[in-house]
Amino acid sequence: MIHPAKPVRNGRVVVGLDGSDSAWAALDGAVAEARRRHATLEIVHAWPWARTDPLAFDPDSEPRRPAVEIARTVLRLAVSRAQEQDPQLRIVPTLTAQDAVPELLRIGGDAALIVIGTRGLGGFTGLLLGSVGLRLAAHTRRPLLVVRGGPPTTYGLKSHGKVLVGVESGADAAAARFAFEEAKRRRARLRVLYAWPRPRVFAGDHALPAREVVALRAEREQTVAYDMVAGLREEFGQIRVREHTTHTAPAQALVEASRAADVLVLAVHRRTPRLGMQLGPVTHAALHHAHCPVVLVPVE
Repeated sequence: MIHPAKPVRNGRVVVGLDGSDSAWAALDGAVAEARRRHATLEIVHAWPWARTDPLAFDPDSEPRRPAVEIARTVLRLAVSRAQEQDPQLRIVPTLTAQDAVPELLRIGGDAALIVIGTRGLGGFTGLLLGSVGLRLAAHTRRPLLVVRGGPPTTYGLKSHGKVLVGVESGADAAAARFAFEEAKRRRARLRVLYAWPRPRVFAGDHALPAREVVALRAEREQTVAYDMVAGLREEFGQIRVREHTTHTAPAQALVEASRAADVLVLAVHRRTPRLGMQLGPVTHAALHHAHCPVVLVPVE
């Protein structure tokens, strides 16, 4: 019988599991990330319906509803799958009656990494990232790894040996550092992509060349980004780094470059309109269309 575990507060990778194909892929990704970090893996399985019948959720009582046993079985299978991949991995299974998003935010509030799949059970076919993923991406204060696709026939995916990070300015320093650290953990190369669409000002229906002040500002921000990466390159001297600047749309450039990457790292600069926190268009495009897992690194 699986008992809800007390959260482990240090060196944890937290993965959300709902039994969908996408969630099993996320579990495999979380196992790999925990192994690289020598961290504890906490598997969180949330079933909100259990709040309506506390006795059904009580791990010390006989299950009153079949769904409770299904939840426990899913969690047992997840633990077995993780142990099969790494018998030495410390695993904490957590079964909760709370809503998935606030519970993952609470449990993962000080985790090294939170991991989820792209779409869970009951998701709309047209959505490549479900509501849980979007809500987590909009609110998490910890790095969030979104693993795309279903579980492979064998554990692990084909490796390109490359980490990709999108950088725009010095404000992306946290994401750049995460990317260098991830490349070190993976013993991979690092590609730093500066995506700078050429500035335009519009007069009526015609786009005119950018004014000099706009161009100078863009150049200054790009210089800050280059200097930031130069410092990290010196700190992580063992990492092979390739830098590339493109003047195409950032979202298009990052999605295309993700074809040859094992993971894409992006800073999350949240906007807070009256209707709540939102993600920017580049982040949305990466989450829905990238060809590899995406790590979002929140920037305060």
